[in-house]
Amino acid sequence: MDLDLRQVRYAVTLAEELHFGRAASRLSIAQQTLSAQITTLERRVGVALFVRDRRQVALTPAGEIFVERGRRLLGDARRLLDEVTRVHTPLRIDVLTEGLTPSLLTQYLRAQTPCLPFEVLQSQGLAAALPRLVGGDLDLAFGRVHGLGQELPAALATMPVRLEPIGIIVPTGHPLATRDRVTLDDLADHPLLVLTADEAAEWRDWIEQIVDAFGLTVGLRARGHGRAAIHDTVAARGYPAFGLTTGQLPAGLTARPLIEPVPLYPWHAVWNAATATAAVNRVLQLVHGYARDHLWHRLPDGAWWLPEADRAALPS
Repeated sequence: MDLDLRQVRYAVTLAEELHFGRAASRLSIAQQTLSAQITTLERRVGVALFVRDRRQVALTPAGEIFVERGRRLLGDARRLLDEVTRVHTPLRIDVLTEGLTPSLLTQYLRAQTPCLPFEVLQSQGLAAALPRLVGGDLDLAFGRVHGLGQELPAALATMPVRLEPIGIIVPTGHPLATRDRVTLDDLADHPLLVLTADEAAEWRDWIEQIVDAFGLTVGLRARGHGRAAIHDTVAARGYPAFGLTTGQLPAGLTARPLIEPVPLYPWHAVWNAATATAAVNRVLQLVHGYARDHLWHRLPDGAWWLPEADRAALPS
């Protein structure tokens, strides 16, 4: 039996989204077309790969096997074409979401390697990007490598990139907005907004650990992705939220650094060592050089905080 690689990609994409509408949008096809192609594929292999009804889509046990092997098959096919044609497909980099350190790095990489094509994806979290890294459908991702809800797969390699200070975003009328810097003791007196998503288990874990470590209070938990979602929710609900102090903010919001201690978020580059190409290795060298030149590995002079697992992984 011959497999249609297009249908394999459809199945893998649907497994990642577990939603026909979102998967069809990613694939740039109609939702009805995707549904029909999945049905055709299931008839061809003679087993159901997905369970679907009006409310949800889920993988069957056979579907889990098919998708895992399918990712590898797609990665092998991509590398085969690269080797035969010597026309390289775009380097696929996952920046998680807009406005973060990986986006800044990707802009730098584009400038440094104008002849290397890039395809930028947003998985919303490293936890969501892991299957694509393992399967070879993604070349490079970034994120915190602890708190993922699972062990990092053995095939993946990591490189420290940045220890990024985290501050708070507050409405301009909030009491904390009058301070140049906010201590974590000060923050304990004010309920927080916690905006997270399942795809970013590592960010959710970081927040839960700092909340527990310093006796902080959560006033509202909400689901959302990215800086824009944080800004919108802070503006609408009035709670401060953890965020970056760099970059432009919407009117009515301000950012304040956190001190005593400074909370740090540990960024790593993550890639599949077994499938890494010369282009991936070149990009990793550039990332390492950028981080070194911008002192991204330097710890603050005063007190600082990391979750214990991240602290233990720091080079001695």
